[in-house]
Amino acid sequence: MHLMKIDPRALKDNPDDARRSKSSAQADALMLATIKAVGIIQPPVVSPETDGGNSFIIQAGHRRTRGAIAAGLDEIEVLVDDAAEDGGAMRSMVENIAREPLNPVDQWRAIERLVALAWSEEGIAAALSLPVRQIKKLRLLANVLPAMLDQMARGDMPDERQLRTIASASLEEQKQVWKANKPKKNETTSWWSVANGLSKTRMYARDASFGDELAQAYGIAWVEDLFAPADEDSRYTTDVEAFLGAQQEWMTNNLPKGGIITEANGWNGPDLPKKAERVYGKPKKSDHTAMYLDRDGKVQSVVYRMPEPKAVTGKKSSDKTEEGSAALPAQRPDVTQKGQDMIGDFRTDALHEALGRAPIEDDTLMALLVIAFAGNNVRVDTGTGNSISFRNRIAPLAATLVDETGKFSFDMDGLRVAVRSILIEVLSCRRNMSNSGIVSRIAGDVVGADSFLPNMGTEDFLLCLSRQALEATCADTSVLPRNKVRETRAALVEHFKEASFVHASALFAPDANELADWKARNEIVEDQNEEAGDIEVPADETEAGDTGLTDVPEAFLEAAE
Repeated sequence: MHLMKIDPRALKDNPDDARRSKSSAQADALMLATIKAVGIIQPPVVSPETDGGNSFIIQAGHRRTRGAIAAGLDEIEVLVDDAAEDGGAMRSMVENIAREPLNPVDQWRAIERLVALAWSEEGIAAALSLPVRQIKKLRLLANVLPAMLDQMARGDMPDERQLRTIASASLEEQKQVWKANKPKKNETTSWWSVANGLSKTRMYARDASFGDELAQAYGIAWVEDLFAPADEDSRYTTDVEAFLGAQQEWMTNNLPKGGIITEANGWNGPDLPKKAERVYGKPKKSDHTAMYLDRDGKVQSVVYRMPEPKAVTGKKSSDKTEEGSAALPAQRPDVTQKGQDMIGDFRTDALHEALGRAPIEDDTLMALLVIAFAGNNVRVDTGTGNSISFRNRIAPLAATLVDETGKFSFDMDGLRVAVRSILIEVLSCRRNMSNSGIVSRIAGDVVGADSFLPNMGTEDFLLCLSRQALEATCADTSVLPRNKVRETRAALVEHFKEASFVHASALFAPDANELADWKARNEIVEDQNEEAGDIEVPADETEAGDTGLTDVPEAFLEAAE
């Protein structure tokens, strides 16, 4: 290695440079000012061309070289070193990491370049002092669609969970989803939508009761989740049907004598036989075992006990016939349990048919919606903060609309109170599991909820605003920004004691881009609306030439004709 002077314009960029993303304009301006003031303190490292040329290839110091050219320097000092076997790819990566962490996308591409230059994963891990598992993970991320990588390189990065989902999908799947969710110029990507479009249900090997023999028989190929903790079995498959089939066969082969295989109920527990009692303590010999698959596909086993047969009392003994024969068995019910299930299906189909075709007045429709929310199958994460469950709060309101014979009996005022109460329970803007999303913003804008927002010019809320936001708030008041943030805040608090302040971000009107995205994601298409043709509007409910359906998507109107 030796030092020499050379015109920086004669140096060539290294095609294997690890840092591909452009540096910021501020960083380039700072380097240029430094070079003009004190020159280049640490000379760039170069090596002679290996293909017979007379030029030198930059191994380290691309930005310093560009800065020298921008500063108008005719010559700079460089350190000349022999070229590495890999073209300096590893040296470039290590040198860049030592100065400043590489952009994640550049790091992924650099590792792929090293692998292409015959570096092993173990060798890269040793050179960078990283676990081999981390190198494998980064190699997986390098398989992300190039268009997505370019977007990430601009600083628009998904979170780890979203990145994990994207990297696990095929390039063809990524291409289709990216085409539908590609952001417009100068906009950020909705990575949640991208990851949601690529997500697949995973069944993990650690939850499997079957062994390798059944896995091979069902064609299950395990894939390792490189993002999971290293100390756990992270193998998984997306072939849910094969996984559940293998679990079912394992249960059949390992079912205890007298045991049953059942289904999971709505509470993720076993659907036990009628009158069966689950045993939580020490089981008896006469108890039975039930096996089932829970929501995660795991095999669960529970013990249950059937009730003891009732002994024949003395009174019943006297009912025996004169010949000493036993009393007649209990009479069979008019309709069996299976018959009751069939009746439930018949009723449901008839109810849906009537709701789609029968003439129904508007007030009756509102009342039906109220009692529907009081059904046993309805669950709502309410944002009111009430400890009483949603259904227990709505059921009394629904009961006031019905008389003793099961017919509707209400006045419009009572119906309006019930409908308003349901809307209050259902719609929520809270940032927790009760958040209704954009629909609550739309509802608030429609009913003019902005005028009911409280005064936000308080110490507690203004503490949440940045200096820029506080100074922007001052623009519409007589308060002038102070040198210290707390003084500006105190002045605003004092000012808003006599006035009301609502921050612009708290207004209900939804963001135009979010609204357009929501409408696009929920647009009704023909193949999603095959059953819409069952919904008809009786002629006596509409005027001539009027469909009676206002604000209804066109696909519904076409299907109803």
